[in-house]
Amino acid sequence: MLVNHARRIANELGISIEQVEATAALLDDGGTVPFIARYRKERTGSLDELAIQGIRDWKARLIEFDARRESIRASLIERNLLSDELSEKISAVDSIAALEDIYLPFRPKRRTRAMIAREKGLEPLADIILLQATDCDPRHAAGAYISPDKGVENIDDAIAGARDIIAESISENADVRNEMRSIFMNESFWVSAVAKGREEDGAKFRDYFAWTESVAKSPGHRVLAMLRGESEGVLKLTVRLPENRGPELLRRRFIKGRGPSSDEVATAIEDGFKRLLAPSMETEIRHQIKIRADEEAVRVFVSNLRELLMAAPLGRKAVLAIDPGIRTGCKIACLDAQGKLLDHTVIFTSGSERQTAEAAKTLLALADRYSIEAIAVGNGTAGRETEMFVRSLPWPRAIPVVPVNESGASIYSASEVAREEFPNEDLTVRGAVSIGRRLMDPLAELVKIDPKSIGVGQYQHDVDQKLLKAGLDDLVSSCVNAVGVEVNTASKQLLQYVSGLGPQQAKNIIAWRDENGPFTSRSDLRKVPRLGPKAFEQAAGFLRVGVGTHPLDSSAVHPESYAIVESMAKDLGCVVRDLLADETLRARVNPERYINDRVGLPTLNDILDELARPGRDPRAAFEIFSFADGVHAVSDLHPGQKLPGIVTNVTRFGAFVDVGVHQDGLVHVSELADRFVKEPSEVVKVGQHVSVSVIDIDAPRNRISLSMRSMPGAGRARKALSSGWREE
Repeated sequence: MLVNHARRIANELGISIEQVEATAALLDDGGTVPFIARYRKERTGSLDELAIQGIRDWKARLIEFDARRESIRASLIERNLLSDELSEKISAVDSIAALEDIYLPFRPKRRTRAMIAREKGLEPLADIILLQATDCDPRHAAGAYISPDKGVENIDDAIAGARDIIAESISENADVRNEMRSIFMNESFWVSAVAKGREEDGAKFRDYFAWTESVAKSPGHRVLAMLRGESEGVLKLTVRLPENRGPELLRRRFIKGRGPSSDEVATAIEDGFKRLLAPSMETEIRHQIKIRADEEAVRVFVSNLRELLMAAPLGRKAVLAIDPGIRTGCKIACLDAQGKLLDHTVIFTSGSERQTAEAAKTLLALADRYSIEAIAVGNGTAGRETEMFVRSLPWPRAIPVVPVNESGASIYSASEVAREEFPNEDLTVRGAVSIGRRLMDPLAELVKIDPKSIGVGQYQHDVDQKLLKAGLDDLVSSCVNAVGVEVNTASKQLLQYVSGLGPQQAKNIIAWRDENGPFTSRSDLRKVPRLGPKAFEQAAGFLRVGVGTHPLDSSAVHPESYAIVESMAKDLGCVVRDLLADETLRARVNPERYINDRVGLPTLNDILDELARPGRDPRAAFEIFSFADGVHAVSDLHPGQKLPGIVTNVTRFGAFVDVGVHQDGLVHVSELADRFVKEPSEVVKVGQHVSVSVIDIDAPRNRISLSMRSMPGAGRARKALSSGWREE
C-alpha cells in the first residue's frame, strides 16, 4: 500500500498507519474481515470489523481514484495538453471533485456555444473584455472581429460570442467551482412542488406539494421520499440558492471596476451562472446528497437487519408451524428438532363449527403425535385470530404459542432455494416451514431470503443497489461468523457466508457430507474438493463439528491454536477435555507463558474465554411473547390503552411497533423516551419487546400513534400522525 494512502486512511479512521498497513496486507493476502478481526488481533492492534471494513473500503476508493487520475493524465498526454503545471495540479488534488474540476476545461465534450465562438475567432475579444480596461469600449473592439464568412455578421454577434466564452471559462474555473460547491452544500434549499394534474393520484406525497427545506439539514429519509416523488412524476424538485447569492459571489470575484467591459462581464456572469454553473452544481449537490441519504438508509437497514438476524433462537425443538389464512385455510407444518418436515395439512379455524372442531382435533393430534414443544404462528392476515384459537385449545401440557414475523416468507416459498429444498411441496407448505424454522433459528432461515424482502429498511429499493448489497453482505457475513455454523446441518445458503467460503465451496461441502456422511473433525474439511489451505484457514474457526474427534472442534478456537491449548493442558497435567470442564484448572493458566512471535495476549485471552464457554452463542436467550388478550383489530384500540408490542422497524423518525392488530403503530422519535432522543436506535431495536400506550387512532387511514413515554402524548403526537407518516 502506498504510504500516502495509508496515512490518509489512518487520519480518516482515527487509527495508526501501522494498523492500516498491517490490515491492508492481510486483506491483500486473501484475509476476510471476520477472520482478521477474530484471529489476527496481534497484527491489527485488535481492530474490530467496522474498522477493518473501513480500511478495505477506503483502500478500494483510493485505488479507484488513482486509476481515474491516471486515466485523465493519459487522455491529456494523448491530445498533447499535459503541461508540467497541469500535471502537478493533477498530482496534488486529493478528491474526485477537485480532480474533475481541473479536467473539466479539457474534457472532450459536444460542441458548446463557447466552443463555437472560439471557432469563430472570438477568444481574443473575450480576453480583452475580461481585462475590463477603463478606456476600452467592447463594441468598438468587437468591430475587428466581424467576419461573415465565420458567421459573425455584426458587432452584436461578436459580443454575444465573447460573452459565451467568458461564461464558460468562469463556470469551469476550478477555484470558482470549489467555492460554489461549498456554498451550494451549506446554503442551498430544496423547492418541491406538485406536478400539474397529479394532486389526486400523488396524494401520498402531499406533504411535499409545496415544500422548502435546507439541503444541508434535510434528513436522508425525506430526501429519498422527495426523489421518489420526482421519479414518479408527482413532484417537481429543484435546488436553489438564496436570490442573487451565486451571481453576487462571481461578480465580487471577476468584476474589476465600472465601465462597458465590466457590464459585459456582469452579463456573462448572469448567463453563465443560470445556464451552466447552477445546473452543474445542482447536479453535483443532488448526487452528493443522494449518496449521503443512501448511506444513511443503508446504515438504518443494516442496523435493523442485524437485530433481526441475531434475534434469540428457540433452539432445537419440535415445532408446529402455522401460516394463517381465512379463505384457503391455515397451512400447518410439523418440524422435528432439526427443522425437517414431518407432516403438513390444512385446517380452517374461522369456518363452521364442524370445521373449527375438526381444526382443534387435528392440532391436538399432531402435537401429540410429533411431541410438539412450541407452536409458531405467522403474524400476517388472520394471525391474531389464529393465535387466539390455538391458545384456547385444551392442551394436555403447556406448549408456548409464539407469533412469528413472516415478512419475506412468501418470497422464500417461491424461490429456487425453496424449490430445491422441497421440490414436491407447494408454496403454502414451504411458507409454513419457513415460519417454523424462523422460530427455531432466525439467522439460519433468513439467510435464504433476499434481505430487501424482509421489511426492516427505509427506501431500500431507491438507494444505490451496489452500496446496499455490499452493506448487507458484510452484515450477514458478520452475523453468521459471530454465531458460528454447525457444518453437519447447515444449509448451502448459510455455509456460503462463512469466512473464506462461497457458493461453490458451500455446495462442495454439502456434496461431500452427502456422500461420506457427517464430518467427524474439522480436519475432514481438508478432504473437500477445491477447499484449499487458504479457505480452510479462513473458515475452520467459524465451522463447528458438534461431536468431533477433537474436543475443540465444537468451539471457536482455531485449529492453528490447538497446540497451544494442548500445551496448557499438558503443563497442568491434564487433557484438553479436563480444561474445558474444570474452571479451577483454567484459573491456573497463565496466558503470558504461551506468548510467541505469532500469538499474543489478545488471542490467548480469547482462547481462555472460549474454553470457559466453548461454542457459545452470542444471541440472547429466547423469551416467550404474547399480545394483549382481546385486541385483534384497530377498532379494539382506544387512546390511553397500554399494550405489549414488538418493534418491527426502526427509522430515523421513530419506531414501528406491532401490537397485534395487523397494522403497525408508529412511536414518533419524540415519544420514544422521556429524554431527548436523536437516534431512535439508541432506545429501541428491531425485535425488542416493548410496552406502549395508544395516543391516537386515525381509523380511516389505518394509522396508529403510540408512545413509550411515562406521560404519553407529551411529545409531538400530532406530528407522528402527520409529517412522521410521510417519512415512512
